[in-house]
Amino acid sequence: MNDKTTHQKKTSNMASTQLHLKIAEIRDNVLVLKNGGMRSIIKTSSVNFNLKSESEQQALIIGYQNFLNTLEFPLQIVIRSKKLDAIKYLDHLKEVADKQENPLLKKQTYEYKEYIKKLVEYADIMEKNFYVVIPIDPYRAKKKNIIAQFLEFITPNDSIEKIIQRRNEFENLKKGLLTRVNSVKTGLEQIGLRCDQLTTQEIIELFYEIYNPVTSRNQKINNIDELDISHI
Repeated sequence: MNDKTTHQKKTSNMASTQLHLKIAEIRDNVLVLKNGGMRSIIKTSSVNFNLKSESEQQALIIGYQNFLNTLEFPLQIVIRSKKLDAIKYLDHLKEVADKQENPLLKKQTYEYKEYIKKLVEYADIMEKNFYVVIPIDPYRAKKKNIIAQFLEFITPNDSIEKIIQRRNEFENLKKGLLTRVNSVKTGLEQIGLRCDQLTTQEIIELFYEIYNPVTSRNQKINNIDELDISHI
């Protein structure tokens, strides 16, 4: 098999994969679906409920109930467990060690860095991330019957007409989505959670890690502007 045939096969596989994905594009901190729907993703902190006093637990429950009661739209709560990735922390330790002027502290920092590196490599340390996915869909997507929705679900193909339609709807839908995002952030922050809306790059990195769990551990996306998408 020559290089040209191999390249054609890879291109065909990528096209086949993209054909079955519901995602059309990711821009302006928003995930855009092929049916015109849009999604914002908020990453939240967590609360150790068991360490709270009984009164604090009760306050959290009531606060969360109030938050749910104020919602006028559906949302999705996602808990993602993955093996701890300590690369950024290890790079930070290396920077600290390199700048350290005291020879003893420099040596101890390097040793600590190596200890953490081996600990992560040999121990199965998991981390949990919590996300809230906030949706908004155009009216045309809501009024489809069940059969049309099912066919679109199993064959989420795209077309020039759909792309133009999405672009025309983008700004208006984004305004409505931003209102929902602010409402959710306010409700969650009132019960003591920290909320950060994912940026375009962070959304791309998230889905890159989801669809490429092994590769993403060794090949990082440093800057989306530097990505080579000529073969996609």
